[in-house]
Amino acid sequence: MVLIAAAVCTRAGKTIVSRQFVEMTKARIEGLLAAFPKLVPTGTQHTFVETDSVRYVYQPLERLYMLLVTTRASNILEDLETLRLFARVIPEYCRSLEENEIVDNAFNLIFAFDEIVALGYRESVNLSQIRTFVEMDSHEEKVYQAVRQSQEREAKLKMREKAKELQRQKLEQMKKGIKANFGSSSGFGPGSNSTYTPSATVDVVSSVQNDVKPPSHSFTQQKRGMKLGNKGKDVDSFVDQLKSEGEKIITAPSNNIHSDTKTPTIKSDIDDVHLRLEEKLIVRLGRDGGVQQFEVLGLVTLHIGNEKWGRIRVQLENKDTRGVQLQTHPQVDKELFKLRSQIGLKQAAKPFPLHCDVGVLKWRLQSTEESFVPLLINCWPSEAGDGSCDVNIEYELAHTNLELADVNIIIPLPIGCTPTVGECDGTYNHESRKNQLVWSLPFIDASNKTGSLEFNAPKAIPGDFFPLHVTFTSKSSYANIKILDVLLVDDDSPVKHSAESVLHPDKYEIV
Repeated sequence: MVLIAAAVCTRAGKTIVSRQFVEMTKARIEGLLAAFPKLVPTGTQHTFVETDSVRYVYQPLERLYMLLVTTRASNILEDLETLRLFARVIPEYCRSLEENEIVDNAFNLIFAFDEIVALGYRESVNLSQIRTFVEMDSHEEKVYQAVRQSQEREAKLKMREKAKELQRQKLEQMKKGIKANFGSSSGFGPGSNSTYTPSATVDVVSSVQNDVKPPSHSFTQQKRGMKLGNKGKDVDSFVDQLKSEGEKIITAPSNNIHSDTKTPTIKSDIDDVHLRLEEKLIVRLGRDGGVQQFEVLGLVTLHIGNEKWGRIRVQLENKDTRGVQLQTHPQVDKELFKLRSQIGLKQAAKPFPLHCDVGVLKWRLQSTEESFVPLLINCWPSEAGDGSCDVNIEYELAHTNLELADVNIIIPLPIGCTPTVGECDGTYNHESRKNQLVWSLPFIDASNKTGSLEFNAPKAIPGDFFPLHVTFTSKSSYANIKILDVLLVDDDSPVKHSAESVLHPDKYEIV
């Protein structure tokens, strides 16, 4: 078939979005679209109409039409199938089938149309692939962003440590300068007439500490080399750099130069009480079946950002039925956890530590049973007669309560091998520099719990495609442990908090 154009128009013939797939003039396409409403018959069930030169294939969408303009020689059955795919794309990007909603999402619709048809011919894609292509989601970009964020965190940490060291040196020199000035306050010795006033300083530890103000009176300086103002500029530059990177620094003054400084907080997007539930999977499966290693390691960490909420208890829900081994922190009340599934300190009057991630609960699960493995991978390579290998890979989500995102199944290839992919659920990418084929699935849940990939690899043997590695992320908990609420110790009133749950493989391979 040769598809000339795809358009969304009103019942009156007003064109909202139009995409041409062959070279033609603006006047030509405007004429074709303007003639369409006059040709639509009334009281019939037909979804196409023909003229001497073109065929209009259309589908009503409430008060709109999804319209394809094709040549008369095109296959009408293929035209109707393509029309149905176009009609399914529109609700994918528009919340309602209204004219203003179509206009607001016109560019996304045009990008999606381009994935369906190229140079007038239908591409072999489904709705899931179109969604992935339009989003242009890249695993390599995510890895790059993660590495970059890690480098930025390390740079900030080094910067704070450097500022802390500079402040320590400045305070030491200030103390020495005070002692020297007391010794020369009688006016004896050269330079006794010169005076100085130490400048305010800022200390940065895990967060930036308070300004340190000097005494209101000045002292007589014995040597000109004792000035401390220059290093203060270095400290200030570090603080300014922190502020330029988005860190909001709150400082409180202190009148005593030797007083203990308090550590203010740096504002962030999380609440003052934040809980993180993290689980790591270690899975090693045999290529011929069987579980060589399976282990789940879980940890709940608590972060308190305000001393007001230090005395709290965390209410959990545990629906585990697999025999997960739970272990609380030594300072957590074990009886309270056993009886009420709450995490609280043994000494109720004592608050949790501030401004640090405290591990309060961890668990572990080990097994060699295949039923414990959440995602089963079956790789079946077989030798072909021409020295190549036909490889069939399928996945099955055994635990349908889990939702896996950004799933990548990484298949090694022989050096210089260029595979020919046949059928593929999801998308694939041949990384020739790394000699691997990456099978990507944006989302796996109960609705698409199985899928397969078939490809042919020249000059290969079955052992070349192992070990396979699997990566993914999930917001579901494998152990069915959930954070329900945070309560104050005194009156059990709820406390505003934020929580996150993440499940990811530390190692997931088929050997």
